[in-house]
Parts: sequence; C-alpha cells; structure tokens
Amino acid sequence: MVTLPITLTIAAAAALINIWLGIRVSQLRIRDKVSIGDAGNDRVAARMRAHANFVEYTPFFLILLAAVELARGSDTWLWGVAIVFILGRLAHPFGMDRPAPNLFRMIGTIITWTVLVGLAAYALIIPYSEAARTSPVPYAAR
Repeated sequence: MVTLPITLTIAAAAALINIWLGIRVSQLRIRDKVSIGDAGNDRVAARMRAHANFVEYTPFFLILLAAVELARGSDTWLWGVAIVFILGRLAHPFGMDRPAPNLFRMIGTIITWTVLVGLAAYALIIPYSEAARTSPVPYAAR
C-alpha cells in the first residue's frame, strides 16, 4: 500500500492554512460588517484574494507533489520543496495585508511559481528518463 507521507503531511498543512485564511476573512467581515463580497473594503478584498490565491495554486502543487512522490518515492528534495511551498504560502497573505509592493508578497509569489515550475519540470522529466533507461528502443522511435 502506498501512503505518500510527504503529500499527506503537506495536504493536511494546506487544509489548516486554508481554514486559517478563511477565518482571517471572516473576522474582518464581522469587524467591518461586510456580509457579501468586499463592499468596497480594500482590506476585505485583499484577504479574500489571499485566500483565493491559496486555493488557486495549492491543488496544482498537491497534484504534482503526489505524482512525483508516487513516481520517485520519498526523498529529501521533495520534503524541502514541500516545506518551502508552505512557507511561501504563509508569507503571501501577510504581504497581502500590507501596501504593495512588499517583500512578503513578493517572496510568497516567487516561491510559489518557482516550486510549481520545478515540480512540473521534474514531473515531465520522470517518464522520459524512465523510458530511456528501461527500453532498448529509443523513446522517439516507438
């Protein structure tokens, strides 16, 4: 049975961050009496976008993480990438609470994009490097 310990751990962390981001939006909505949408409140809009941004990027990350973990197994590089992603996703909402541009938001965004590109590249390399090692016929000739 495959358990994917890295993906399970990071998915659990992501779920908790998602709840935390939702609570941050709710607290501001209650404080500023905003029931639906952002009501023109820039702080509510920024927190809503921070939450939405997390929801937009995290599924792609988790899918890639699980796929690479399934293909290659658990290793230090994947743990490192996963932890860096979580740290970047934590930095981003703190940046959204500050006037743009700011270091937290920039770091969160750069980390997210870099990690996604790195995992996507790794995911693309895996099947072709496997095919090259296990097949006597070059992959392109099949």
